[in-house]
Amino acid sequence: MSTSSVAAVAAPSPEQVRAGVRGTYVAFTMCGFAFASWASRIPQVRDHLGLSPAELGLVLFAIAVGSLLALPLAGPAVHRLGSRRTVEAMGLLVSVALAVIALGYLGGLVPVVIGLFLLGFGNGALDVAMNVQGALVERHLGRSIMSRFHAGFSFGTVAGALLGALMVALHVPVTAHLLAAAVLIAILAPWGARSFVHDAAGMKEHHEEGGRRSALAAWREPRTLLIGLFVLAFAFAEGTGNDWASIAMIDGYGVPAAVGTLAFAVFLSAMTLGRWVGPGLLDRHGRVPLLRVLAVLGIAGSLLFVFAPTTPLAFAGAVLCGVGTSLGFPVGMSAGADEPRYAAGRVSVIASIGYCAFLAGPPSVGFLGDHYTVLRALIAVSVLLGLAALITSVTALPKQPRTASDDTLIPSATL
Repeated sequence: MSTSSVAAVAAPSPEQVRAGVRGTYVAFTMCGFAFASWASRIPQVRDHLGLSPAELGLVLFAIAVGSLLALPLAGPAVHRLGSRRTVEAMGLLVSVALAVIALGYLGGLVPVVIGLFLLGFGNGALDVAMNVQGALVERHLGRSIMSRFHAGFSFGTVAGALLGALMVALHVPVTAHLLAAAVLIAILAPWGARSFVHDAAGMKEHHEEGGRRSALAAWREPRTLLIGLFVLAFAFAEGTGNDWASIAMIDGYGVPAAVGTLAFAVFLSAMTLGRWVGPGLLDRHGRVPLLRVLAVLGIAGSLLFVFAPTTPLAFAGAVLCGVGTSLGFPVGMSAGADEPRYAAGRVSVIASIGYCAFLAGPPSVGFLGDHYTVLRALIAVSVLLGLAALITSVTALPKQPRTASDDTLIPSATL
């Protein structure tokens, strides 16, 4: 039965909302852990398969293709199945994808590409579903905590990256590492989703046809499209750091593989810190001023990472870039969900546009890397963050923001 076609479900209790918050954290964390587990082994996969930067970019392109195919379907899927069932199914698909990569890595390039496509598809649909659930529990709480859910994602990426660095240092095979990660995700992602708040909880009845119309209409909304462009810039910065930071350090600064992976972990740690402290900063300074400052900080950090004369300064650049890019994606998603009834459709559109960064990013950086080195190719990050700084005002609350009259708000003190 469609979650958008049923009458309003009774408003969740404070305990149910807190359980939903915990389950959302689990979903975000497992999503980040899955991606970082793969990303931490990219240098070894590249070396084993003998890929050039351009060829590696095309291989990574498979993730983007899978994501972009999933994203337009994710909004209707969440309307039809609900965020809980969507997260359960996509969590299992992500674990299968890692297993395919782990075993396919032994056989050649084609199985790895198939696994990456499945990873992108699962992550894309999972992203929309867990952001819809995050916006729902955020609304019931009555406070902005979306960036902390994304901090959970970043925590998962940090855990995955640090574990990956340890696996590299201990010479653990890629296959054993990724299979273990797949088993963990297959267990924890569905378990966390079981405590999700019902998507229709506390909301007035609205018909399935109206839900479909809202998803299609979102593609004609200037604000939604501009938020998508804003998210694209930050997604490019984040995705480039995920895919290329370790390789840029290894190739550009001549550091060992474990140190390159550590730079990736440092970037993710800084992003996690920014997302965790984000709610307080947003409440104090507002979306637009804070995001503009962070975009400038990200520009400075990316340029320092590229042009640093020493490795320690490059690590400092990774820290600044991680902090600077920390809030763009989650706040963009939250801005798209400002009106609950249209959240699934708008989040799907914004995510679809944002994920274009993952479509264009890997091959563009790879091709630029063939001509100018991977490290110099990362200048593109500062260019797109400059664009984001110019259009940050689109993330401001609508002139007629939603009211909480239809929702039960849980005071933040109960958290």
